[in-house]
Amino acid sequence: MGSQERESEKRSGLSRRQLLGAGALGGAAALAGPLACSRPRQAESEDDIGGLSPAPSDDFELAEMTILDLQKGMQTGRWTAREVTEMYLERIEALDRQGPELRSILEINPDALAIADQLDKERRSNGVRGPLHGIPVLLKDNIATADRMTTTAGSLALEGCIAPRDSWVAQRLRQAGALLLGKTNLSEWANFRSSHSSSGWSGRGGQCRNPYALNRNPCGSSSGSGVATSANLAAVSFGTETDGSVVCPSNANGLVGIKPTVGLISRAGIVPISHTQDTVGPMTRSVADAAVLIGALGGIDPVDRATSGNQERAHLDYTTFMDPRGLSGARIGVARQFFGFHPGVETALEEALAEIARQGAELIDPVEFATRGQFEDAEYTVLLYEFKTDLNSYLADLGPDAKVESLADLIRFNEDNADREMPFFNQDIFLEAEAKGDLSSPDYLEALDICRQATRDDGIDAVMDQHRLDAIVAPTGGPAWTIDLINGDHFLGGSSSYAAVSGYPNITVPAGFVHGLPIGLSFFGRPWSEPTLLRLSYAFEQATRARRAPEFKTSLTS
Repeated sequence: MGSQERESEKRSGLSRRQLLGAGALGGAAALAGPLACSRPRQAESEDDIGGLSPAPSDDFELAEMTILDLQKGMQTGRWTAREVTEMYLERIEALDRQGPELRSILEINPDALAIADQLDKERRSNGVRGPLHGIPVLLKDNIATADRMTTTAGSLALEGCIAPRDSWVAQRLRQAGALLLGKTNLSEWANFRSSHSSSGWSGRGGQCRNPYALNRNPCGSSSGSGVATSANLAAVSFGTETDGSVVCPSNANGLVGIKPTVGLISRAGIVPISHTQDTVGPMTRSVADAAVLIGALGGIDPVDRATSGNQERAHLDYTTFMDPRGLSGARIGVARQFFGFHPGVETALEEALAEIARQGAELIDPVEFATRGQFEDAEYTVLLYEFKTDLNSYLADLGPDAKVESLADLIRFNEDNADREMPFFNQDIFLEAEAKGDLSSPDYLEALDICRQATRDDGIDAVMDQHRLDAIVAPTGGPAWTIDLINGDHFLGGSSSYAAVSGYPNITVPAGFVHGLPIGLSFFGRPWSEPTLLRLSYAFEQATRARRAPEFKTSLTS
């Protein structure tokens, strides 16, 4: 790392290792088997990012529709599930494959319309399965589905294999009546391959583009889920997070994103990075939709031991906690240490804080994290060790048709296919991880202890105890940077790491715009405090109504 880069990180208070999480995913030792993919797109050149055709005027009938809106429409006969699905598929063809060419979706479920027909038939004959009956949902391409879709983490190394069983997420969504519409593009291997990556780029999908300005980055690694939901290509979507990968693309794409407590939702069937930090989370246009989704996915899964705490803490319906007056009387800490990286963000969030106060909350401003800057290297060490162990376990389960069976195989595959897999950035993180030992290593155990102590007991818990807080708020991130395939990402700042490393919940909500680009405000707190965070974030959303749909500008000057 050069001196200029170090100085930039010093000013922002964030290290590149800390911000690997802004592109990292979630996952656990997953049970997916052989996985298959569609034909990859050609890797674009650096000069291909601008000059795209803008979208036509947006008169989409389902624009900004919530789950409740769609359910009411299907219940009253305004639409069928098939008609809803057809409208989303037509929009995907117009905006993702043509026009702005968002590149947010890797593949469409070839059985989508047949499934929609079956769900319509069920609705007529037996009623609905659950709150998501007939609702089209997109899944990040690291969440396994046992159908004709594939799960590849965006990599060409996992082409040609189909998962033998659903992930927990896919299974629960089907039980709730959801229609799994397709798989979204992502930062390949959840941005845990190279320290100079461009978020939203994968070997299969190329570079995903921000719908607010097409030459801007959508953030990662759940980039495609963020872009597709913001652009109204589906009702809702799911991403995964290890550190920032739900909240960062939600911030950059004007969405609500929930990074739940680790263990609230099983990680079985998700391509892993870290079993201590990985989780799946909803990415939606409203807090209400996000609440519906996490309620549908909870439960104890014997495959994922982290879910054992769900017995007494998970809820079937999180929408009951939403209250438009939910900020009244709340004590909210303002984590000023995460401010100061962009004047536009500062201005927008000062207005957001003023609104929180007007809604009756007491702001404790500032609150300080004494451990800030003390665990970032330890976090990176933990991720390297766990990635090697967890990914090796995952790949070993893929079966005889898999091209790779270990991280070492994957490294060789990338070297042999460097023209397609590494045209812009390399795999230095893979190489660092491969050099690590197993999880009995004293280096790993010491790093894990540092992470837990610094972010839990001496971190979030200490701050909340000291000030008797209901939640802490901080900037989710800055406005989207321009896509740079040569130099990689240009993170300015963010606040995801304390919640990510501790395994505690974090909700980001649209809070305003900086030069036409959305930014979010994060609410985070104690483990299993999703009900409190939903109450607060819903009240904030209702008071501010900050989300605006994207206009698909080619650039901020177009």
